Amino acid sequence: MTIPLLKLTGINKSFGPIDVLRDISLDVNRGEVLCLLGDNGAGKSTLIKILSGVHKATSGVMEMDGKPVSFDSPRDASDHGIATVHQFGGTFQLMSIGRSFFVGAEPTKRWGPLVIFDRKRANEIAVREMRQLGITRIDDGNRLVGGLSGGERQALAIARAVHFGASVLILDEPTAALGVKEAAHVLRIVLQARQKGIAVIFITHNVVHALTVGDHFAVPIRGSKAADFRKGEKSREEITDLMAGGEQMAELEAEIESYMTKHEGHPPRVGG
Repeated sequence: MTIPLLKLTGINKSFGPIDVLRDISLDVNRGEVLCLLGDNGAGKSTLIKILSGVHKATSGVMEMDGKPVSFDSPRDASDHGIATVHQFGGTFQLMSIGRSFFVGAEPTKRWGPLVIFDRKRANEIAVREMRQLGITRIDDGNRLVGGLSGGERQALAIARAVHFGASVLILDEPTAALGVKEAAHVLRIVLQARQKGIAVIFITHNVVHALTVGDHFAVPIRGSKAADFRKGEKSREEITDLMAGGEQMAELEAEIESYMTKHEGHPPRVGG
């Protein structure tokens, strides 16, 4: 049996009396894309923060390669190979591409008694890594990040994560603010990351995008996992209905009808 690269078992998170996550269990495998599908308030953001070291779970177990782990900070999570790319790429608009690519891990060279940032090397590597992801119009690492499109910024952030050896790549709504063409390019980059053996956690509310790249799907609703299924096990319509709470509504309707039948003998029609 293959051991998941990242495994969550019974993860709970509370802020005071408020339960935000309840009994979340997930397996994240190498070379697969796990899509977290859910609307606002589903608990996706809190789960991301636990995985990326911003929050600690109140209870539950997180394992990497079968060994329990607990992250004290985002840097700690990064040292374990977990990279998080947020919706706008987490890049710095007033920095150059090369500087943004290496922020916090700058290559250096000696200039007499001084150690200085090796701008030429940084630019060459940043441009090369972006071009390998299909961003071919970028040929100058001195360009400001602010002059890149949304898709190019996402590519820059993903290329950085891959270059620094991420084994788990968390993408938080990477296509939400993009046009059709740019979104398609980001999805191709997600597939490239999967082909490299990286485990990708793709957070989105776009079912079409999820079905395009996903291997494994989970739907959190109000902090609980409402569904966990593999590609091909549910249709687009079923997934959309799940995200909208359709199954919960159907269960509620069935409970009401059962109650009314038992107590009155002629249940009213629910929902119409």
